[in-house]
Amino acid sequence: MPLSLAITASASALEAQRARMEVAVSNMANAESTRGADGEPYRRRDVVLTSSPVGSAFDAAMGRANAVGVKVSNVVQDQMPFKQRYEPSHPDADAQGYVQVPNVDVPEEMVDMMSAARAYQANLTAIGVVRDTIQKALELGR
Repeated sequence: MPLSLAITASASALEAQRARMEVAVSNMANAESTRGADGEPYRRRDVVLTSSPVGSAFDAAMGRANAVGVKVSNVVQDQMPFKQRYEPSHPDADAQGYVQVPNVDVPEEMVDMMSAARAYQANLTAIGVVRDTIQKALELGR
């Protein structure tokens, strides 16, 4: 496999991890949003990743092996029920005084964000290793 495909596969993972971090940040920012445009509380979102072959049409025509990267296939809403909190003075409270709040668990979002950040860093490191390998090979060729 050409080293450029390894870089491309890692680059696809960087994009996927960036999307995971963005969604986690959005979830945390809306953890207290009790009413959205549809009149309901914010629903937690989650990123769905799928594998994706990386490489150019030229690589395929030359019979070169393709690397497998990752891509965001969808961002879905979590269908877990909303949480309820007793807060009778809240403007969105029902007749019993309960407010439906988003199904977002902030500590869980923090763990997801840390996991995505570490995976992002690991892929940056992998790209650096490939870059250094190419540089050493060029130096040896002199």
